[in-house]
Amino acid sequence: MPQRAQINLYNSLTREKTVFTPIDEKDVRLYACGPTVYNFAHIGNARMAVVFDVLTRLLKQIYGDNAVTYVSNITDVDDKIMAAAKETGRRINEITEHYTAIYNADMKALGCKTPDIQPRATTHISDMIELIETLVQRDMAYESDGHVLFNVPEYGDAYGALSGRSREEQVAGSRVEIASYKRDPADFVLWKPSAEDEPGWDSPWGRGRPGWHIECSAMAEKHLKLPFDIHGGGADLKFPHHENEIAQSCGAHDLPPEDFARYWVHNGFVTVEGEKMSKSLGNVTLVHDLLKGKPESYGMVLRIALLSAQYRKPLDWSEQSIHQAEKLYEKIGRAFEKLEGVYPDQEVKDVDESVFAAMCDDLNTPLAFSKLNALLSSISSADSKQMYPILKAILINSLQVLGIEYMGATQKATSVFSGQEGDTDAEIEALVSERTKAKQNKDFARADAIRDELQALHVEVTDTPDGPVWRRM
Repeated sequence: MPQRAQINLYNSLTREKTVFTPIDEKDVRLYACGPTVYNFAHIGNARMAVVFDVLTRLLKQIYGDNAVTYVSNITDVDDKIMAAAKETGRRINEITEHYTAIYNADMKALGCKTPDIQPRATTHISDMIELIETLVQRDMAYESDGHVLFNVPEYGDAYGALSGRSREEQVAGSRVEIASYKRDPADFVLWKPSAEDEPGWDSPWGRGRPGWHIECSAMAEKHLKLPFDIHGGGADLKFPHHENEIAQSCGAHDLPPEDFARYWVHNGFVTVEGEKMSKSLGNVTLVHDLLKGKPESYGMVLRIALLSAQYRKPLDWSEQSIHQAEKLYEKIGRAFEKLEGVYPDQEVKDVDESVFAAMCDDLNTPLAFSKLNALLSSISSADSKQMYPILKAILINSLQVLGIEYMGATQKATSVFSGQEGDTDAEIEALVSERTKAKQNKDFARADAIRDELQALHVEVTDTPDGPVWRRM
């Protein structure tokens, strides 16, 4: 039996790059913190989605599709969502459905597969309440002034294991007010009271809603059990969010930090033309805007650009990075044009050895792209047609691990992996029909969400007296 390939992965918890050893090779489990759905996703959100999509693809390449479970949540209860509802006058569930559909459509355009499980916070309230009750029973949490707070001093010195922050840094960086109902400045909210006009659920502590941190602890445990293999997200989540997740889950079950998740993976920040992305600078770059009016292949260009820096390093989003991504995509296109009409050798399952080695070295995508370039050059210079089927198979396999699809010069959404056309007329007709039924049932939130999903697929719908008419933009 051939030896299984190994991944060297940087673990933020131990602060070193080590060989990834799953708890169970037949049941590899990972969790990434997903979006809070009150607005469009920006390229920082997209980088996380693309990085974890690539990591999941690599794990499935090594351990098998059925042996890997990837969970990434949707946060659909949050003060930011409530603020958006008050500002726009829209219902909260309308906002969350609307932006969840857009997020999934935009990430699909970037080549991200939908996570194996995509739980929503609002469907896991009972799990959160149960976890909080356990913390209270163990004196790891306490009720005060209608709130339930995590007792950081009671948890002890393990708090800070992930971030490495000192006691003073923890309080200064927690980004929360030092409220009068806290026993300690570092304590954080697990449950908060809700006013009559705010979303809320009945609980042992009165009607209220969960704090942000408890949501992911509950959903990760519900779907992956403890411990699981990999947890992560953007570097900005390391503290306080991920630190607090560890404290909650390990405090509830009397576990050391490494027995929540064994490996922690964090992707670096994204800047825009050398500057921090911020509303005040007006440079917040939305994926939805980047895709608007562009051919479907442009999503692959954006994906390449998002992978152009090693995931732990900062990524500067610039015209230059887009240009370089376009050049690589065009070179991929020239290789497929040369191999047009050639059927890939179905016996060849391997990824290019050098590309695969780069990916197994802590997802070194810049090196993988360099090796991919070498493969493309070898295809360009190949003159033995007997080798074409093998070369095409290796190219397709290598691109599949990277999540890159060549969609052809005509820009049709045709997958080189399955040979099936994506977003076919039948699929679009089904969405249009569903939208019509939603409007008839006065479910306008769902109708709007479908309209936005169609727009993300570059499909325009016009309502006429004779019914809706759609066209590709």
